[in-house]
Amino acid sequence: MRNKLTEGKILTSLLGFAAPVFLTMLLQFLYGSIDMFIVSKFADTAEVSGVATGSIIIGTLTNAIVGLSTGISVLVARRTGENSPEEAGRAIGSGIIVFSVIGLFLTVILPVFAGPVASLMDAPREAFGQTVSYIRICGVGSIFIVAYNVIGGILRGLGDSKTPLVTVAIAAVINVIGDLILVAGCDMGSAGAAAATVFAQVVSVVISLFAIIKKGLPVKLDKSYLRFSGDSILAQLKLGVPVCVQNLLSSFSFVIIQVLINKLGVAASAAAGIGDKVGGILLLFPAAYLQAMSTFAAQNLGANKPERAKRGLIYGIATAVGFGMVTAFISFMHGDAIGRLFSSDPEVILNTHAYIAAAYGPDCLLTAVLFCFVGYFNGCGKTVFSLFQGLFGAFAVRIPYAFFASSLKNTNIFLIGLSAPVSSVIQILLCIGAFIYFSKKKHFSSI
Repeated sequence: MRNKLTEGKILTSLLGFAAPVFLTMLLQFLYGSIDMFIVSKFADTAEVSGVATGSIIIGTLTNAIVGLSTGISVLVARRTGENSPEEAGRAIGSGIIVFSVIGLFLTVILPVFAGPVASLMDAPREAFGQTVSYIRICGVGSIFIVAYNVIGGILRGLGDSKTPLVTVAIAAVINVIGDLILVAGCDMGSAGAAAATVFAQVVSVVISLFAIIKKGLPVKLDKSYLRFSGDSILAQLKLGVPVCVQNLLSSFSFVIIQVLINKLGVAASAAAGIGDKVGGILLLFPAAYLQAMSTFAAQNLGANKPERAKRGLIYGIATAVGFGMVTAFISFMHGDAIGRLFSSDPEVILNTHAYIAAAYGPDCLLTAVLFCFVGYFNGCGKTVFSLFQGLFGAFAVRIPYAFFASSLKNTNIFLIGLSAPVSSVIQILLCIGAFIYFSKKKHFSSI
């Protein structure tokens, strides 16, 4: 069902769109968390480390695809706001062709280079084979990872955030069943977790396509649109590439942090993996608002309602911060309980609590503000600024701080984990400055 983001009460409209996005992302993150949970209960710490390190690589590539698909999502949303269904259809058609090529490329490359990638990650020796298996198996399913994210981006651009929720909910159940069969039943460890995740993605794509065929799209999508259209592709790349690069390099900065933590030993490596899985859930609400705000701003700018887009940003920040207070409390006070859900190793539990408290306690509040700003700028077509603030945060703040913390005598996972919130503070200041600047100029990109 389409959510008319250009009409009605702003908060009701925004929440009505963002809530399904949040639930969809929650189920997606549960894929990895369920993998980690079941592997930790039915396999040893080396298998947990393999999933932790391998999933960072897959997560990095997925974030890049999500960023690139922002181009097609924002473009479709803008054309929808302009009430130009034919142009929206052309954008969808050319986007499908481009992402098909990308998906096939990754499906071939990842399995071939799984070993070298694991080496670059400095995967612990005890978990090297498990890491390679996880990357290789997930790599085979890259085409489905790409397909799912593109389909979701198109539907959200059209104002439909409920169909992706339904398809992911079904796939999540299948993923749990697959984990129990392959990991618990067949003792396949990290390889079984990867296989279950890939199969769940396949199911999600199939169900999404079936739902689209059954319900149809509120735009014209002629077969002739399935081609390389220069203007449409250029517009999508102009919007999507900066976000893709930002996501990729930002994720790369966290890969570096994982490498630094790996040097502290297998317990710290496993704890960081667990912490990042749980942290992903803790930051889901602001992450959902990033996507929702992007569509909201794009549709309203297309409908020539820039002030409504700005008010949506304010409402988004206020509600995201309220939710962030709850998750921040959980991060600071109950990190040990979270650690015990995934491991019985006292050292892993201790490190998990320290990492969650440092990396995600403050960031639960900070990203509530940051992600809303980034989503707003993306929807306004200011993706180059989004790239700038992301790169500055990653390479001028997060990585230098992480190296500094890791070089300290008697360093620990808590000190290294603080690199994330330190970066978020600087990025928020940049966003506030940019918002004031663009508001004074009263200039929004034409897409």
